[in-house]
Amino acid sequence: MFVAHLTSPQAGACAAAGVILVIALGATEQHGPHLPLSTDTDIASAICARVAALRDDVVVAPAVPYGASGEHAGFAGTLSIGQAALELLVVELCRSATDTFSRIVLVNGHGGNVEALRRAVVLLRSESRDVRLFSPGYGGDPHAGRTETSIQLVLRPDLVRTELAEPGDTRPLTELLPLLRAGGVRAVSANGILGDPTGSTAEEGADLLTAATTALLEDLGRWWPQDREEGPR
Repeated sequence: MFVAHLTSPQAGACAAAGVILVIALGATEQHGPHLPLSTDTDIASAICARVAALRDDVVVAPAVPYGASGEHAGFAGTLSIGQAALELLVVELCRSATDTFSRIVLVNGHGGNVEALRRAVVLLRSESRDVRLFSPGYGGDPHAGRTETSIQLVLRPDLVRTELAEPGDTRPLTELLPLLRAGGVRAVSANGILGDPTGSTAEEGADLLTAATTALLEDLGRWWPQDREEGPR
């Protein structure tokens, strides 16, 4: 299931069988006082692993744990490579990967990566490389709120400091976007949270993960159909 665990001949055999390579794109950035910096990477990686467990023609690449997180500047621990570097990294990574795997899906876990990833995919597809982008749409609050906290209560409950969870700026993202673009998250939320993580539950997180896994399976089914599809277990 994990390409890094294969030998080179095994990877070659996967390529000959038309296996799909999925790559998690995350971030290392602040997620309030209660969630780990790895949250976006953890979630994208989990979706990749769950899909690979359900389709025998999918293998998982090592995750990319750095992204375009400039909007989180000023919060300790944020490690951002910016949009230009992310775009270049993804283009060169996929150029290399398509020497082995003819079909690639980028599974994005961080909203700040989207513009760079879209540009990278447009370029790669103009080079006749079959690269697709999947960004799960959960709805709910946008950053370190109920949505991400609930998911992390499933994936990494040991790293969730529920006693420190508190509301941040709870205005709708459409209202916040101009302020975020002008001054970043710190301009609107002193604690780095956009939403309200209080009341988050693992049960809700499990449902969100199932929905994201199902959505990716459906996209894979449209892009590259199989004779038989299975739903999330």
